Amino acid sequence: MALKHEPTTPQHSVQSALRVLEIVARHDTGVTEAELARQTKLPAPRLTVLLRMLRREAYVDRTADGAYVTGATLNRLGSAEGRDEALRDKLKATLDGLRDTIGAAVYISRYEDGEIKITGCADGPRTPKVNEWVDFRSSAHASAVGKSLLTQLDLNGRRDHLSRHKMARLTSRTITNERVLLNRLAAQPATVPVLDLQEYAVGTVCAAVPITAGSAVGCLALSLPVEHAHRLREAARTLNREAAPVLLSLAI
Repeated sequence: MALKHEPTTPQHSVQSALRVLEIVARHDTGVTEAELARQTKLPAPRLTVLLRMLRREAYVDRTADGAYVTGATLNRLGSAEGRDEALRDKLKATLDGLRDTIGAAVYISRYEDGEIKITGCADGPRTPKVNEWVDFRSSAHASAVGKSLLTQLDLNGRRDHLSRHKMARLTSRTITNERVLLNRLAAQPATVPVLDLQEYAVGTVCAAVPITAGSAVGCLALSLPVEHAHRLREAARTLNREAAPVLLSLAI
């Protein structure tokens, strides 16, 4: 099953972040921002934003004289011992932070062995998660998560999935025509969040953005009660902007 390799904003950020981290890791005593700019050839404003994110997420630390060194998160994720636990802890903390920043339930999912899997969720009393009244594995045609994952497959991969999962009508807004759905997936810009406007469940709106790392297909998503639908597009933009730390954790 081939994948569509269209770059997304989070992926561009992560590629640059990995270059920065590689350089920092080579300098045991630290490396200056000026030296990082010279070696990465990144514009100063972009590098400054990247370093701010990397410090916030503890991938790098800054010494008293202003040099950058590896941080606790990078050291934990870069260690063979306990890496899986470190990754789970990091992803949970990141999802919890996104939930609080956006004010919505946040999910991480992946497409594995031909099926959709929700691998993490951060919700709370004020940010309830969507009621999974129909198994997410059989509702890719209706959910933001499913459609985001399908956009990352090639046409044969999409058709294969839909051939195994009937496109049932879940609400009056659900797309049940395969040709219509495939056309919409093909037209979906890689950098624009996929939306679900009460297609999966009446009373809930959702958005999802891709976080493909290598050959692994995944996405970040959020859900809101329909009375907060006016917040959806801005929340989706925030989710897209803040997806880089999640993708970075998976890429290291």
